[in-house]
Amino acid sequence: MSDYSIAVLIPCYNEAMTIEQVVQGFRTNLPTATIYVYDNNSKDRTCEIAAAAGAIVRTETLQGKGHVVRRMFADVQADVYVLVDGDGTYDADAAPAMVRMLVENNLDMVTGSREHETSAAYRLGHQFGNKALTGAVRMIFGARISDMLSGYRVFSRRFIKSFPALAIGFETETEFTVHALELYLPVGEIKTRYGSRPQGSESKLNTIRDGIRIAKTILLLVMHERPLQFFALAAAFLFLIGMALGIPVVLEYLETQLVPRLPTAVLAVTFVLLSFLSSGCGLILDQVALGRREAKRMRYLSLPSPILSPESSS
Repeated sequence: MSDYSIAVLIPCYNEAMTIEQVVQGFRTNLPTATIYVYDNNSKDRTCEIAAAAGAIVRTETLQGKGHVVRRMFADVQADVYVLVDGDGTYDADAAPAMVRMLVENNLDMVTGSREHETSAAYRLGHQFGNKALTGAVRMIFGARISDMLSGYRVFSRRFIKSFPALAIGFETETEFTVHALELYLPVGEIKTRYGSRPQGSESKLNTIRDGIRIAKTILLLVMHERPLQFFALAAAFLFLIGMALGIPVVLEYLETQLVPRLPTAVLAVTFVLLSFLSSGCGLILDQVALGRREAKRMRYLSLPSPILSPESSS
């Protein structure tokens, strides 16, 4: 691993209680890595403590993890990137194995799949939400990731520099997963210990609010990346409504030669026409999505694999 430049990226917001432990853990396990702490408007001593621990400290003033990730990916140059939260819940001891898996297998993303030690470390609501959302993504985009919302990842340079980071908050992990699955990138997973936050440290994740935002992100990603399926489903729904409204009117006309419920007939025809319009939109947007996937794939292929070019970014 000494042949490759490694960057450890740690987004932080008010993590004064844990950041020293996190930085020291990665300095011990990845001694050749450069450690970056990107502060997101912390009101405590996060920056000061991180700098004293030996990290390069930078700031991002736009609030939200997605903004921080976008800035980190744009600024930092390396062959291998380790992304981890600054809350001390992820196991730094797993980092060498994750990096080794990425390099030896020439992968683009390795996810630290969480194994919690206590119920307090990984609350029941978070577990349920993660399983539900991960299950939805696995069903739509492919079953190659078991912990979609893990904040512990190792990336190749070609993943980082071809990743269109658009998220604002914690939904950025969903973007990582869908980007990898949509482009059929080589990915891997390693089981990692997931511990509790220290007493007095508060999680920034709100189960309901962030769960809704992540679900919304999945829905939008399906619409953008799988428009034919999305609009075909909408078309089927509209067509069924149109049939439910229209069939009784048609049957009544065949029996009496009259259309006494003209507004219902017009409404039924409207729903059927909307279903055909939705199908047409899906076909057109599917071609647009294909063009976008091809453009992202070409950008990805324009970047060399780190296994073929050690220290290329030094």
